[in-house]
Amino acid sequence: MLEEKNDNLHEADGKLGIDTSSAAQNDAIESEETETAEINAVSNDEIEAEIPAEADHQDALDAITNSNAEESEDETLKERHDIPMKDYDTLSLDALVDELKKLITIDKVMSVKDHIEEIKKSFLSKYNHLLDEKREEFNASKEDPNEEFEYHSPLKSKFDEYYNVFREKRNAHFKHLQTNLKTNLENRLAIVEELKELINPQENIKDTLKHFNDLRERWKNAGAIPKDKYNHVWNNYHFHVENFYDYLHLDREARDLDFKHNLEQKQKIIARVEELVNEADVAKAFRELQDLHRIWKEEIGPVSKEYRDSIWNKFSELTKKIHDKRELLFESQRANEQQNLEVKKDIIAKIEVLGTEKVNSHSQWLVQIQKVEALRNDFFATGKVPAEVNEETWAAFKTAVRNFNAFKNSFYKDIKKDQNDNLNKKMALVAKAKELQESTDFSSTTPIMKQIQEEWKQIGHVPKKYSDKIWKEFKDACNHYFDKLKEHKSEENADEVAAFDNKKAYLETLRAYQLTGDHKTDLDAIKQHIEIWKGYGKVPFSRRHIEGKFNKILDALFEKLSLSKKESEMMRFANRIDSLSDSNDTRKLDNEKIFIMRKIEEVQNEIFQLENNIQFFANTKNSKKENSIVTEVRKNIAIHKESLEVWKDKLKQLRNLNQE
Repeated sequence: MLEEKNDNLHEADGKLGIDTSSAAQNDAIESEETETAEINAVSNDEIEAEIPAEADHQDALDAITNSNAEESEDETLKERHDIPMKDYDTLSLDALVDELKKLITIDKVMSVKDHIEEIKKSFLSKYNHLLDEKREEFNASKEDPNEEFEYHSPLKSKFDEYYNVFREKRNAHFKHLQTNLKTNLENRLAIVEELKELINPQENIKDTLKHFNDLRERWKNAGAIPKDKYNHVWNNYHFHVENFYDYLHLDREARDLDFKHNLEQKQKIIARVEELVNEADVAKAFRELQDLHRIWKEEIGPVSKEYRDSIWNKFSELTKKIHDKRELLFESQRANEQQNLEVKKDIIAKIEVLGTEKVNSHSQWLVQIQKVEALRNDFFATGKVPAEVNEETWAAFKTAVRNFNAFKNSFYKDIKKDQNDNLNKKMALVAKAKELQESTDFSSTTPIMKQIQEEWKQIGHVPKKYSDKIWKEFKDACNHYFDKLKEHKSEENADEVAAFDNKKAYLETLRAYQLTGDHKTDLDAIKQHIEIWKGYGKVPFSRRHIEGKFNKILDALFEKLSLSKKESEMMRFANRIDSLSDSNDTRKLDNEKIFIMRKIEEVQNEIFQLENNIQFFANTKNSKKENSIVTEVRKNIAIHKESLEVWKDKLKQLRNLNQE
């Protein structure tokens, strides 16, 4: 069959039939003779495939032919070029979902098919990487070995929802398209079969021409066919159109007019392509070149044989130039992809290094984690790498991050062990606090509860899942005890306020007191004042300054009495110690004891030094000088020994107080 023998005519010089709208044919429709001229016979010798002079032009022509064949199947594919193809690998998961949401609102689903598939690829790569990290974190922290990993992402749910909308629209489109493609293909093949039957010497030429024009109109409106049938069907159609021209033997004059018209149209196309060669937007130029090739092939008929090769070669040369510019653009893109590859390799290497740097604290690990997170963001923002190494690069990146996470998790496993130890310690403190929370022995329990609180502060972190619960139990137990202590002190405070009021009033009485002059009577009276004062009890802590005022009055009275220095000192000391004892201020009592012991040691050392000095002066030759110095030293020794006795008595009194 002819269609089988001529299946390689896709390089033929366009549609060989002549459009009845040609200016040269407008006046030729009225008669059979002019109708014959309208078709314009072309001999078999003149119908030759216009093949590029150079074989290396074939790549450029094939690229355009394949694109046209694909877009002829589904014209909505043309519009994909009007929608910018972003570098989706650089977008975050949120941004990818937003982009998908925008694209699914476009009615012509095939115009966004490639964009959505790129979004899907980028989203799933990043999401699966995130999923791996969450799974590793779960495996590192889980305590129950039977617990199954689960991770739910609202973002993934949104993505699936939007992608399902696209898939449903795409499936509906395909179903409709396939039905139409099959029908259109059958119609076009039927037209070709009818073209074969036109070569019938018995039929009236006028009727034949009318039938031929009807077939051409039906062909024009027959619609898209499968792209894999595109060249085969078109070439068969053109072959039988040319065969019909050859059969009719139309007059040469009308044919030449059509050839001239076709030549002018093709020269206009060449002029436009010459402009496109200098177009800065190479992608735009290539898109228009595709349309011009479609017009050249499908809408413009042949030219005379003398111009056929030259004009086709010119068109082919210009096509190759634009194709070469497009290839240079692709080369530039590939160079960028290679640069991106180097950047991503460097990022992977840095993550690998971080996966070996040992740090020993949570704060340091937070810094390391932030570094890796920044590198991850840089990796995703870098852009595409060459397709042949994309999977390899992605796998290396995931491995580097996985190794870092494993290294990090090993540290936190040790931390977890420490936290479990801390948990046991804190649980012991909780049990102790609960045991003491009902105690009413406030004097002995309060220091213990305060100590428990200090120990709690010194213990480190516990596992997060127990942290809030155990802290609440401990806090409730402590609060329960100290609330009771506060209530108890509130009851005591009323007595202390009354004691303050009594002491304040008694202080005014004491200021007016006058000594009688009788030593024993006055001393007994002062002692009586001290006992009365002590009998009033403790005053509020914030008003303890009244004790100082009382001591000043006592000091003034003691000065007026003819008491020995030791006796006066001991009475003052006894009064002060009694005051500290009544206030249960054990810390100040302990400090007082330490102070006295240091003073005893200092005085003893001073006495020892003075006695050594006496030994030195005993060996001097100047006896007069010796007697005066020795006398002065002995006097100092006596003073220090008297002071030493006072300090020792004070210490004894303190120790007796502790024994009580």
